[in-house]
Amino acid sequence: MTLQATDAAKPGTPTLAAKGFFQLAASELRTEADGVVSVILKDPDGGALPVWEPGAHVDVLFSNGMLRQYSLCSEPADRSAWRIAVLREQTSRGGSSFVHEVLRAGDVLDVRGPKNNFRGTAGSGEKLFVAGGIGITPLLPMIRAAIRAGEPWRLLYLGSNLRSMAFLDEIAGLDPVGHRTRIHAKEGSGALDLAGYLRSEGLAADSTVYACGPPRLLSELRLAHEAGLVPQLLFEDFGQDEPDAGTRPGGAVPGSGAQGGSGQESRNTSGDNSPFVVETADGMEIDVAENETILDALQRSGVPALNSCRKGTCGTCETVVLDGIPDHRDEILSDEERASNETMMICVSRCRGERLVLEL
Repeated sequence: MTLQATDAAKPGTPTLAAKGFFQLAASELRTEADGVVSVILKDPDGGALPVWEPGAHVDVLFSNGMLRQYSLCSEPADRSAWRIAVLREQTSRGGSSFVHEVLRAGDVLDVRGPKNNFRGTAGSGEKLFVAGGIGITPLLPMIRAAIRAGEPWRLLYLGSNLRSMAFLDEIAGLDPVGHRTRIHAKEGSGALDLAGYLRSEGLAADSTVYACGPPRLLSELRLAHEAGLVPQLLFEDFGQDEPDAGTRPGGAVPGSGAQGGSGQESRNTSGDNSPFVVETADGMEIDVAENETILDALQRSGVPALNSCRKGTCGTCETVVLDGIPDHRDEILSDEERASNETMMICVSRCRGERLVLEL
């Protein structure tokens, strides 16, 4: 995230409240594995937290100005607290290193959400959850939900070594007999032949794979889907090409029968990169060149705007459209949301015309 520490966007300011942020206290920090710390978030006044569903994530704005997205991995029914887990990145730009080195119990964070882009129309049969490393976080609430609903499920959890794999004890508690889970650490066992594993599992046509992990894992799953080994695929990509990313929203593989956001960047777009003008709510006009995004133009002009992925995949920069028609190029909004033209992702989307008026 590249938020500048301007007066208009400092943690705890009224402007952030207007953008949907509220303050939560980091009541407890726990070491879950080598390089993984969980943070328990609570309302400082003891109030109930917003309702959320499995797969949801929150935006967290740290006091150093870094904005990151993290999946909620606690229990949705418990509205007294939220839990996130943060992997320490070797190439941290200030997000994960802040949590691991600076954050202390009792510190207050600005949080926005929850949001849920890990969604879609899944098959009616078995659920296979595939996690790579810290990608286990959004899947834990999904597994618990499947257990409560009496739905058939299995888990494949991949990691570099057992020491770095978080929540192993918690997973063991969800599957005491161990028939539903496979824990595979590369250290000692070598890399898993994922296609071979899926082939041996013989997934039924009505089953769905829910996945979260690094790009290589998701790429292998997409190839497996194309080869017919994965009937439906829903995923969340926490993208290690983006240091400090917690978990970033994903979606469904096109053509898999699961309706989600990812892979839809060309849907309903004009492909026109002509220059246009953006007008802010207070009347400031900013020219957007053909080779820059709205976000780039705003930052060039000194207008603060929250952002993170710069790819149209996280939803952080979602901005209200007051006038004009956006050329949607994100991977988040549904067809209905795009048709309403009420909001847009300013890191990738453009204008169908010559002018947009945005609530900035």
